[in-house]
Amino acid sequence: MPSRSVDPVMLEQRAAMFTKRSIKTASKLAGLRLAMSMLDLTTLEGKDSPEKVRALCRKAIRPFEGNIDPPIPSVAAVCVYPALVAIAKRELRGSGVKVASVATGFPSGQFPLEVRLADVQAAVEAGADEIDMVINRGALLAGRYREVAEEIRETKVACGSAHLKIILETGELETYDLVRRAADLAIEAAASVPGAAPLADGEVFIKTSTGKVAPAATMPVTLVMLEAIRDQYIDTGVRIGMKPAGGIRSAKQALHYLVMVKETLDDAWLSPRLFRFGASTLANDILRQIIKQTSGKYVAAYDFSEA
Repeated sequence: MPSRSVDPVMLEQRAAMFTKRSIKTASKLAGLRLAMSMLDLTTLEGKDSPEKVRALCRKAIRPFEGNIDPPIPSVAAVCVYPALVAIAKRELRGSGVKVASVATGFPSGQFPLEVRLADVQAAVEAGADEIDMVINRGALLAGRYREVAEEIRETKVACGSAHLKIILETGELETYDLVRRAADLAIEAAASVPGAAPLADGEVFIKTSTGKVAPAATMPVTLVMLEAIRDQYIDTGVRIGMKPAGGIRSAKQALHYLVMVKETLDDAWLSPRLFRFGASTLANDILRQIIKQTSGKYVAAYDFSEA
């Protein structure tokens, strides 16, 4: 796989440009509602319980308990550990909200491969629509690219019909050049499973982070990954999805990311089918901003559930 060099100065300057766009009231409201529909609400803590997952699912279906016209859209997915997938699946039945599950030895990716694949299979059998896998960063940093690619291919096979999101954990990759190499490797590996049909749009995502490592998502890193997706689309016509995760906490930041997506790719990616935010704490700030745009008044933080 040829290495692609990234100019860090130009990259960071271009990423900063997206934060300076002026977004008018009607477009801002539409962007906020779109961002809400792109959220993956997530709980990945050792204290997770069935009731916590049920509460998160209720919020996913109806993010705001009050009355607003038109209603605020449901989020895209709820992401949980494999042991809690069946509970989320029952709670979300008929809602259109997907069930995602982390797997492959999340968040380290350091378990034996057979254990990681069994993790994926258990989540899929429990009803997961989407699998968020982590790559083995130790192997990547050691230059064992073929090993990483083969593990991605085997994970893709284990997913069956479930869609795959490949977490690069960019905070551990140290340089933009290595982020670009990892993005290209992940996309090419997922697209080259022996005997598999060509990828459909949105069947595979690349994702910045687990949310367990700092820094998580940043605009320059996300831009590197969007450019890898753009080049893949130019070469093959297949649209790979993108998910920045971790560190995106404000509605204003979310709008900056949407501007970057629109100007780097095209409007096709302005859909939860191809773009997601992994940022549960973002939901309530988006709600506050939507209500402010609609009513002219801010509401208190305690008016929103924290689930």
